[in-house]
Amino acid sequence: MSVHLSDRITNMSTSATLAMAAKARELRNEGKDIIGLSLGEPDFNIPDFIKEAAKEAIDQNYRSYTPVDGYADLKKAISLKFERDNGLTYGANQIVVSTGAKQSLFNVAMVALNPGDEVILPAPYWVSYSDIVKLAEGVPVEVSTSIETDFKMTAAQLEAAITPKTKMLWFSSPCNPSGSVYSAEELESLAGVLRKHPEIIVVSDEIYEHINFAGGHVSIANIEGMYDRTVTVNGVSKAFAMTGWRIGYIGAPEWIAKGCTKLQGQVTSGANAIAQRAVIAALEAPKSKIQYMIDEFQQRRELVLQLLGEIEGFKLNVPEGAFYVFPDISTFFGKTFRGVTINNASDFALYLLEHANVATVTGEAFGNPDCIRISYAASEESLKEAISRISAALS
Repeated sequence: MSVHLSDRITNMSTSATLAMAAKARELRNEGKDIIGLSLGEPDFNIPDFIKEAAKEAIDQNYRSYTPVDGYADLKKAISLKFERDNGLTYGANQIVVSTGAKQSLFNVAMVALNPGDEVILPAPYWVSYSDIVKLAEGVPVEVSTSIETDFKMTAAQLEAAITPKTKMLWFSSPCNPSGSVYSAEELESLAGVLRKHPEIIVVSDEIYEHINFAGGHVSIANIEGMYDRTVTVNGVSKAFAMTGWRIGYIGAPEWIAKGCTKLQGQVTSGANAIAQRAVIAALEAPKSKIQYMIDEFQQRRELVLQLLGEIEGFKLNVPEGAFYVFPDISTFFGKTFRGVTINNASDFALYLLEHANVATVTGEAFGNPDCIRISYAASEESLKEAISRISAALS
């Protein structure tokens, strides 16, 4: 029997973050002491009040299939969260709960894109955006940014990227991988361009919303003229340290939400019952319940910037959110260390893994070949040791 995978899966890239994590696990199994700074996963335990809500749901025998688009009382909690934190009003018919924000993004692409539709991706962008667009038979259009502009796309760049085939703009703020946060003024500037192109849908990935050191989060759906054409994507993985619980959600125009529910009904159906009950408790809680994690991330950011700043060749900016730094390491390209020549960011990341026993992620996976992503979702002790090893390996 001849065995052939489909073209769509053969042509799909493997997630670089997950591939690096798998490689790190493989080396650990061989006995190597690998420090993992590749995954975007908080190292905190889930807050106790959320765990108690999950236990209560188990005791109350939440076991049945859930509504495809989420429990009604969870959708109410999401609606109140949008109003409280973002000044946005989404009714129950505009909200869809999914198995993680990644599924939310996939749903939106599948229901709104036709073959050949172009999707603008300010680079660097989250590693899965491009392949999700391709799976939906869309065409990713990268808009390059640099560390000099804090990896943020300008209105002029957006205008230049728009063509008659442009259907969507996808971006995250705070951004994975750069940690960049778009200000209200910057979003208004982008909206000024978009108002001239009313056919373009905006997908705003706000999963890192609360891990924000810039003084406040702004949703582009709150900018004049943007609400009716914006899909606001969020979830509980990052701010609540609930990565494995797999709950994401969208607030969207009703026609998109209905499409996502229809698609999800044929693919996964409703999300996990116990996790949904726990998320109600998470979203109803005040931000003060998770502030200790945000404060710790900010302290780690300062530590990492200080230590990396002492390594010659690392070019840094100050990320205003999330838990990543995205240094430009292009000064190392063409150099040879211990018989290994560094030609690009992928070579650099592999060199650090093999010679410093530190796992990072190449910027090429995020659309920026001059950088690497370093996650500081790790203890201060691990961060100090990791950067010490990196310094020694590059010295």
